[in-house]
Amino acid sequence: MAWQDLFAALALVFIIEGIVPFMSPDSLRKTYQRMLEMNDRAIRITGLASMLAGVILLTLIR
Repeated sequence: MAWQDLFAALALVFIIEGIVPFMSPDSLRKTYQRMLEMNDRAIRITGLASMLAGVILLTLIR
């Protein structure tokens, strides 16, 4: 059962990650351009905030 849940979660990540490039590739290019202008620390903090939000959401759901 755990493997099924893991693969289902991975499939949802692929689906969600594909929505923006599919719907608005120009917006994605602009976002990547802004990311290239950011320093490493800001990108790391954004990534950390995203991971923490995911952990909190997962904890609340389960």
